[in-house]
Amino acid sequence: MNAKYTIIDVETTGGVRYGRMTEICIITVIHGKVVDIYSSLINPEESIPRTITALTGITNEMVAHAPRFYEIADIIEEKTKDALFVAHNVNFDFGFLKKEFEMIGRTFQRKKLCTVRLSRKLIPGLYSYSLGNLCTSIGISLKGAHRAEADTRATTELFLRLMNIDKDADFSTFTTFLHKSSRQATLPPHIPTEDFEKLPESAGVYIFRDKAGKEIYVGKAINIKKRVLSHIYSKTQKSINLCTETYHLDYEETGNELTALLLEADYIRRFYPKYNRAQKRPTTTYQIISYENQMGVIQLALGTTKSTINSVLTLYNKEIALETLMKLCEDYELCPKYCSLQSTPAGCSHYKIKNCKGICMGSENAADYNTRVHRALDALVSEQETYIIKEKGRTPSENCLILVEQGEYKGYGFIDHDVAITDFDGFKTHITPFKNTYHTTKIMSGYMRKNSKRNIMRAEVYVEGIASFRSQ
Repeated sequence: MNAKYTIIDVETTGGVRYGRMTEICIITVIHGKVVDIYSSLINPEESIPRTITALTGITNEMVAHAPRFYEIADIIEEKTKDALFVAHNVNFDFGFLKKEFEMIGRTFQRKKLCTVRLSRKLIPGLYSYSLGNLCTSIGISLKGAHRAEADTRATTELFLRLMNIDKDADFSTFTTFLHKSSRQATLPPHIPTEDFEKLPESAGVYIFRDKAGKEIYVGKAINIKKRVLSHIYSKTQKSINLCTETYHLDYEETGNELTALLLEADYIRRFYPKYNRAQKRPTTTYQIISYENQMGVIQLALGTTKSTINSVLTLYNKEIALETLMKLCEDYELCPKYCSLQSTPAGCSHYKIKNCKGICMGSENAADYNTRVHRALDALVSEQETYIIKEKGRTPSENCLILVEQGEYKGYGFIDHDVAITDFDGFKTHITPFKNTYHTTKIMSGYMRKNSKRNIMRAEVYVEGIASFRSQ
């Protein structure tokens, strides 16, 4: 075991990315004894937010004549030289010091130990490992919390107790945490090592959960473990905050990227995780709707309301929606006026569509016109195909099936290669239903544009083709 440790706490104006230090305390421990205490306010060279002052009690007036960081950098360098850097949630305190040194053109590297992670290992089962709650649980006095010296004194007493606990095991826990390749040394303080180790190196969805088990971030990955590790190693403030608030990691394998994307969209819609950029519907969703007017004529229109009671088709691009409506009007000799393609009190006079039979002028009866409208709507519905997409399953012995019915995503499921299916509806019994949304529609559209049709089986395919599709 190392002989020299420096237990450190810093107070700041905010997060690592933008904040500056306002106070530091360094307590030096050699051979298990406190030999030096250094404490100083620091002029952060920026205003301290009122919320921070309310938390720490440090005001702008208190730091106005305090030394700037560069004026005490040599003291910090010397006191931490040849020592292990110890702190409660060490990446936070170390991150600030490293940044402050970088701002004056110097590097700062030290081996680190985190008393949060050590406590979770050596004093398991506590309801909270925040410094205040931990001290209360094990009887350590902490007066004046959120000031550097008070927090450092409490952390030092905690650290010495942890040393005594691990001493009987020949400091095996300390040694493990100090090993560079150890997950214990690199994981954020609250994330259990076993949660990380169980993550698979396969496609699927991963979930970061807070202390209460609530989903705070959902992501998809081709390699779940590798992607989660990238969050842990990320230096962005968002990732730092996310990892600090994470107490549990969870996952669900899908076997392929398409299903992972669909499941991620569903989880974000249902759980609305704090750290996900909310998946919102577009500002305007376009729907081809039909309704009967006072003269008994069925009119078509492009609706932009959220209601889909009379919706025939929902689209997410205005140009495509207008093109679809114009094509119906032209192909089935409908009236541009009654298809909402022009607004006029007189008869229609569309610049392109000239084959109206006169319903707008009273020269055609509503029944004949409505017959063509019904044919147009039937054709629109029939164009929305029903098919199954086959993708890789979670194991080599299964496939993943994604069902699209009349143009809408309906869900997915998994099926073993040796399961016999005799008709298309047999596939549907293996599907877990999911909600079709704007995002799943975009995901499916993107997939269909980019991928070969060899993975797609439509409902009208002969039964003989089902076996080969299933077993591929």
